[in-house]
Amino acid sequence: MTVRTGRGGQGGRILSLAVWGLTRAVLLLCVFKVFTVPGPDVTSDVSVIYHGWYEVFRAGSYPLDDVTWQYPPAAALAMLSPDLLPFLEYASAFFVLVLLCDALVLGLLLYAGSRPGARNAGAWLWVAGVPLLGPTVYARYDLMVTAVAVTALLAGVRHPRVMGALAAFGALLKVWPVLVLVGTARGRATRRSWGAAAVTAAVLVLASAVVVPGAFAFLTFQRDRGLEIESLGALVFHVARQFGWEGRVELRYGSMEFAGPHVALVSTLALALSVLAFGWLLMWRLRARTFAVHTSADAAFTAVLLFTVTSRVISPQYMVWPLGVGAVCLVFRGSRMALPACLVLVATGVTLLEFPLGFAHVVASDAEGVALMAVRNGLLVAATLIAGLRLWRETVPGARAEPASPDPVSRAGRSDTPASAP
Repeated sequence: MTVRTGRGGQGGRILSLAVWGLTRAVLLLCVFKVFTVPGPDVTSDVSVIYHGWYEVFRAGSYPLDDVTWQYPPAAALAMLSPDLLPFLEYASAFFVLVLLCDALVLGLLLYAGSRPGARNAGAWLWVAGVPLLGPTVYARYDLMVTAVAVTALLAGVRHPRVMGALAAFGALLKVWPVLVLVGTARGRATRRSWGAAAVTAAVLVLASAVVVPGAFAFLTFQRDRGLEIESLGALVFHVARQFGWEGRVELRYGSMEFAGPHVALVSTLALALSVLAFGWLLMWRLRARTFAVHTSADAAFTAVLLFTVTSRVISPQYMVWPLGVGAVCLVFRGSRMALPACLVLVATGVTLLEFPLGFAHVVASDAEGVALMAVRNGLLVAATLIAGLRLWRETVPGARAEPASPDPVSRAGRSDTPASAP
C-alpha cells in the first residue's frame, strides 16, 4: 500500500507548512505580548520560575528548597537551554527554542507521512492541535519533551536502540516518555530498545547524581502533591461545592489544589487508578501477540492517555503529550487511533477555554467552570477507553472483532517491515 506522492501530496505538505507558520506566528505574538489572551499571564512561568531555576543551576545546584521543582534531573537542560541563544534575553530565547522543537516535530511527521504505507494525517493533527492550547504550549517545556518522544517513536520503526536511548533521555526530562517503550514488538526489538534505555538511563542518572547536588530532590516534592483542580478526581469536589462542601482552593506546589475534607481520600483513589492502569498495561503486554508496525505508537498513545487521565494533575500543557503521540499514530494507515486522537483534539480546544480563558470559573467551581472540566475530562476518558479497547482487540488473540489492519503484521516480534516503515 502506498500514498500518493504527486502534486496532491506535495500541495498538502505546502498547505500544512503554511497553516503551521500562520498559527505559530500568532502563538509567538501572544507569548511576546504583542497582544494578550484574557486570563492569567501564562508566560510568568518562564520569565520568573524557569529563570529563577536557571540561576540556581548556574550556581551549581538543583533548587533544593523550592517545592515547585518537581521534575527529573535532565529537566535542568530545558531550563538552561536559552544559553544556546545568548543574543536573546532568557524568556525570548526559550520561546524561540520551543518554536524550533515544534518545527522539528512537524518536519518529522511530514517526512514520515511521505513514506510508503503512511499518510500526512499525523502532521495535520499536530498543526491543528498545538495552537488550540493557546500561548501556554510555548510557555512550558512540555513541547520539548514531546519532541523527544515523537522522535523516539518514529526512530523505533527501524532503529530500536535509538528509540530506547531517546525514551530514557525523555524519561529523565519528564518521566512519561518511557511509555513509548510499552508497545515494542516482542523479541529483538524489545531487547534492543529496552536494553539501550536501561544503559542510557543508568549513565544519565549516575552523571546527574555526581555532577550536580540534589538531582533527586524532586521525588519528595512530587510525592507531596495534592489534587489539582483540573484533574479528573477534582470533579468530585467541583460538584460537592454546589452542595456546601467546606473545602477550599489553595495555591500549593505551584498549582491550584483542593484542600479540605476527603481530598486525601480522593487523591489516594487517583493513585490507585494509576496502579490499575499500570496493571492493565502489564496484562496487555503479557497477552498481546500480534504486533504491526503501528502497534508501538498505538500502545504508547493508550498508555499516555491512561496515566494522564488517572493523574492527580492534568495541567493544560499536559495535553500536548497525547497530541504528539496521537500524531505519530495517525502517520500509519493501519492505526485504529483516529477517533480517540480526534477526541483528544477536541479536548485540547476545550482546555484553552478553561485555561486561561475561563480559569476564574474553574477556581470558583461555578456552572461554567464545572461544565468545562466535565467536558474536557469526559472527552479524555472516552478517548482512553476507546484507545484501550481498540488496542486490545487488534493485538490480543481471540479479541479482534474487526478485519485485520492493512499494515504488515508480525506474530514473531518483527515490526520493522521496510514496506510500511515511515
